[in-house]
This record gives sequence, C-alpha cells and structure tokens, in this order.
Amino acid sequence: MRLPLAVLLLAVTFTAAAQSTARSRPAGTLPLDEVPPPPPITQATSVDDEAVVTRRTDENGQVIEEYRVRGKLYMQKVTPRHGKTYVLMDHKADGSFTKLDNSIDGHLSVPQWVLMEF
Repeated sequence: MRLPLAVLLLAVTFTAAAQSTARSRPAGTLPLDEVPPPPPITQATSVDDEAVVTRRTDENGQVIEEYRVRGKLYMQKVTPRHGKTYVLMDHKADGSFTKLDNSIDGHLSVPQWVLMEF
C-alpha cells in the first residue's frame, strides 16, 4: 500500500515541477500588449423605463394615483374621501383591473418583471 502511494506522490510532484518551469515562446508569435482597463459602468436608464405617477382628484373628492411604465397603466391607488384606501392592479396586462385589499384572502402577489419583449 505504501509503494503505490509513494509512486503516486512522485508522479504528481514531477508533473507539477514540469509545469512550473518557464516555457519558450513558439516561433512566429508575439507577446500580447497590455490589456486596457474596462470602460466605466454607466447606468443607461431611459425615461420610458421609469415609473410615472399621476395624481388627480375626482369630483367626489377621492384621490386617484395612476402608476404607468412605458406609458402603460398597470396600477391605480384610490383614496376615497371617506373610507379605506384600495388598489386596483392589472396583473395580466390586458386592461382588466382587480381590487387588492389588505385582507388575508390567499392571493399572493409575486413580482412580475418583463425581461424581454418581441
């Protein structure tokens, strides 16, 4: 058992020593120039990607806040003059809004980001 272990250690040692020596450059090749530093990172955000909030007051005194991304309305927050604030959300992006309230009704609001559009 000791002899195979010693042979294995010697083989590993010799291969490591063979790789650590400097190699000559093949004929007809030139060394690479220094790599320039990468360009600075800039945040490329356009005005269309930012969420726009529009606030208006109805004739009944209720305040309606409209949330838009790329010009598309996806959420409305309605604050009645007398009563509790509620939110209307467009989950399917088809123009049909559903009411969200703070009651425990088993609905889970999962973040839904658009990664690519075709």
